[in-house]
Amino acid sequence: MVRTANPALMKPMQLSADLEAVIGKGPMSRGEVVKQIWVYIKKHDLQNPSNKRNIIADEKLLPIFGGKKEVTMFEMTKLVSSHLK
Repeated sequence: MVRTANPALMKPMQLSADLEAVIGKGPMSRGEVVKQIWVYIKKHDLQNPSNKRNIIADEKLLPIFGGKKEVTMFEMTKLVSSHLK
């Protein structure tokens, strides 16, 4: 069985100003947004060293994470969705 990409993940979305401050100007597909956030997280070493599945928010990520200091990878994806139109 051949897997095809989910069309919903490919559709360009408008980004909130907070999200654009982190990953640059939109529109971007949901998949591209998540990829760019990971680039930012790795560049700024924001993974919790004792639990790599948790992301530690810096000043730019706090508004995206709803003010939470630390979120899981799955929570991050859900929180980022609220910044896409």
